[in-house]
Amino acid sequence: MLPALIVSHGVAVYPRIESLKIGTSSERAFGMALALDDLGKDRESSLADGYLYRFGQFALDSRKRTLSRADSPVSLTPKAFDVLLFLVQNPNRLVTKEELLQAVWGDTFVEEGNLTQYISHLRKALGDNSEDDRLIVTIARKGYQFTARVAVAEAAAIAKPASVQVPGITESSRVDARPIPEYATKEAVPKAQRRWRSGAAAAVSTFILTAAACTSWRHFAGIKAPRSQKIMLAVLPFENLTGDPNKEYLADGLTEETISHLGRLNPEQLGVIARTSVMGYKHKDERLDQIGRDLSVQYVLENSLRESGSHMRITAQLIQVKDQTHLWAQDNDYLAKDILNVQDDVAKDVAREIRVRLTSRQQAELSQSHPVNPEAFDAYMQGYYFFERDTDKDTEMAAKHYERATQLDPSYALAWVGLSRVRNWQANAGLIPAEDGHRLAREAVERALALNPNLAEAHVQMGRIKQQVDFDWAGAHASFQRAVALDPGNPEVVRMAAGSTLMLGRFDEALQLHRRAVDLDPLNADSWESLGETEYFTGQLNQAAADVKKGLELSPDAWPGPSLLSQICMMQGRPQDALSEIELVRSDLMRAFLYPMAYYALGRKKESDAALRELIAKYHEGGAYQIAEVYAFRNQSDEAFEWLDRAFAQRDSGLVGTKVDPLWKSLHHDPRFAALLKKLRLPT
Repeated sequence: MLPALIVSHGVAVYPRIESLKIGTSSERAFGMALALDDLGKDRESSLADGYLYRFGQFALDSRKRTLSRADSPVSLTPKAFDVLLFLVQNPNRLVTKEELLQAVWGDTFVEEGNLTQYISHLRKALGDNSEDDRLIVTIARKGYQFTARVAVAEAAAIAKPASVQVPGITESSRVDARPIPEYATKEAVPKAQRRWRSGAAAAVSTFILTAAACTSWRHFAGIKAPRSQKIMLAVLPFENLTGDPNKEYLADGLTEETISHLGRLNPEQLGVIARTSVMGYKHKDERLDQIGRDLSVQYVLENSLRESGSHMRITAQLIQVKDQTHLWAQDNDYLAKDILNVQDDVAKDVAREIRVRLTSRQQAELSQSHPVNPEAFDAYMQGYYFFERDTDKDTEMAAKHYERATQLDPSYALAWVGLSRVRNWQANAGLIPAEDGHRLAREAVERALALNPNLAEAHVQMGRIKQQVDFDWAGAHASFQRAVALDPGNPEVVRMAAGSTLMLGRFDEALQLHRRAVDLDPLNADSWESLGETEYFTGQLNQAAADVKKGLELSPDAWPGPSLLSQICMMQGRPQDALSEIELVRSDLMRAFLYPMAYYALGRKKESDAALRELIAKYHEGGAYQIAEVYAFRNQSDEAFEWLDRAFAQRDSGLVGTKVDPLWKSLHHDPRFAALLKKLRLPT
């Protein structure tokens, strides 16, 4: 017989040996929190120190356990009092959630969701409603900060106002007291030894994506949208609380997948900030209200990943930014052996909960089972992690992990897309033979599309290959448009569609799409750089320079950055300023390409000639397109077309911009230019 843990109200709780799904509403969470007030009552509070703490109109007596406001009593539950006391004892610094849980509950395991409900309870009791003057500030993913100036005195030396004591829980002393569900007492379990179960990873991701979608949507569906007619949500990076730093790839992967799934729910009503913009908060202790302002969001979803014995636990919390109200907190605990059984039921629950908001096709997709081999999922997550690191060595590691994922689960469409991206990138970077790399990339993405014709990432990758390898602009554009239709909330998809639209000469549509990508990913330097580049192509030079500089503020390494600024300066008749920008360009090829044009614009022809000869000597094989542009800028049309023919023979990826790049302006009236566009299959 299993030993029982006796908690309040005489309820015996046995350790669960099956999957446990905990209630998700704020009412249930607060009921659980109240039930936990009785835990640890057999020991004297270690927080009491006999001092009186004054902050603003409030006085908190740690000895009598009372709180008053302007001599009027304020009702608090015992644990709420303990939470406030610890915060008051540690003002104006970050107090982590772990610190609070340890100080108030000791070694008893308590869910984060219960702590957030106490914080919400305290804010109501303190009248903490003003965003600018809030006493308890949420530090995203980390904890809280008590911001008031606190004066401390000996409690015995102060005449105490009449206050309400909080020695225990009574119905009259609770704020918004509700009946305690029977399962509330099951929240407190002994802390168990932590260890990893790799099999849990795949279904945990499926679970958190669909569960978060389901529970988020219940609240979002009834919320009145702001003037933009769209509710904006930021999914903050999963906090890895497993104790194993090697599991960061899993936390990052879960963040990406959660954003992707929530972004596809109903993009017309719910916008989800992209991964790049939120990952900047992974290692920052930023106030939640500041994150809201940075990202222009009304809601934030916080997530954490834990291990407890043979279980994996996911905590998700939905927070309203304007008043830092926790709308709901959800904790889910599953045995590794049962974890793969969860996804089917959760998918059906999602379809049932949000049916009125989704199309019949989306409902059908959510009702389908999408099982994933746990080891294949783990390999895919590692491949994604290494590919994002963006170095030659890490890219090869990514290829190995993606290949392993496809070997373990040949039906894993997303892994085939990942493998295709790696091979195409390696071929374009000259790390593997171009012909072999492009062939492998095409075969992999074709396999992905055969497995899942509705996978947006696969259509984007097919569009890349059609554009960069085949010069099939119409086919590439069709692939990108299909991807946008499938996943309109994905900024990478939107950026690729915008670039394709631009290359076809549809400037207004391209600008609209790029601005949409910026809205979805406002802290992504690439989004701003792409917008600036499009504005440059359309002749909006001042705005282009401003947006490129915004990208550089976010990331000094952003591309094209100084390279594009130098070209803008030349187009504006400021070649001396262009030289200053060229000095900041990191690419040897791009510096060699820009110098001869800047010197020519300055009237320094001999230096321009010398710089051009150096460009040809060093980059005649990989820089034919850039050499042709220099000749065009210098009004040497015959030489420009000669090098354009070489670029075409080399399948130079720069030819993508031939129709729109203003550096070709001197050639536009030459019949050979129209013939080149026709050869490239671009509209004339």
